[in-house]
Parts: sequence; C-alpha cells; structure tokens
Amino acid sequence: MARTMLTDAIQHYLRAIYNLSNAGGKVSTTGLAREMGVSPASASAMVKKLAALHLVEHAPYRGVSLTPEGERVAIEVIRHHRLLELYLAETLGIHVDEVHDEADRLEHALSEELEARIDEALGFPTHDPHGDPIPDANLEWPR
Repeated sequence: MARTMLTDAIQHYLRAIYNLSNAGGKVSTTGLAREMGVSPASASAMVKKLAALHLVEHAPYRGVSLTPEGERVAIEVIRHHRLLELYLAETLGIHVDEVHDEADRLEHALSEELEARIDEALGFPTHDPHGDPIPDANLEWPR
C-alpha cells in the first residue's frame, strides 16, 4: 500500500506505535491514546481501522503491534520527518526548536523524488538536528 494513499492521521498513528513499541514491545490502546492526545475510544477506533488495512495486529487486551508493512510506513514517515527537520534547519536557517511542527506538516506531502534530492543535497545525513538517527533510503537505521 502506497504511503500517499494513507491519511496523515494514519501515518501519525503508525509512527506513534513504532516509537512506543521501541520503548517496550506491544502498545496498549490507552498508551497510544495518551501519546496521540485522544480518547481511548478514538484510539481504539483507529486501531481497528489500521488492523483492517493490515498495518497492525491487535488482540483485545493484549496490545497493538505493527505488521511489516505498518513498520515500513512508520519508518518512512520518520525518515521524511527527520530529513525535513534537517533541511529546514540547515538550508533555510529555521531554528531547531521550530523545525518539528513544520516538518510534521510537510512529511506527508514529500514525494520520493524530493526526498532523494533533499537526502543528496544534505550529503546523505545519518542524524537530524536533534541528534536522532535518520533511516537511509533503504529504511535501514544508521549504525
């Protein structure tokens, strides 16, 4: 499933599940709701939608985990976000404290071609301006 066919909200949820799962395995719907700033009922409804799209696996009361496709989308969103943060800071001179919100808006619209050009223009960076790692074009994390 192409990332561009997924809504911004779906992409945000996948990124949140990815980040939360790295901190401790399966993600509870309550923890996801807290992370997203929504009610548990809203998070639960989105989890059901993500499961129907085969982006997550969910067993009631056992948590949520990403499928391989869900993980791929989440890492790609993270890559776009972090490349954009670095581009905005280094190329446009936007203060590092301000790049997150702007990158959050732009990450969903970034084409693969523009992503590749930004990556090349920045010298294939491995970390964003906050020091967080940037996955490479193959969605592999830097060592």
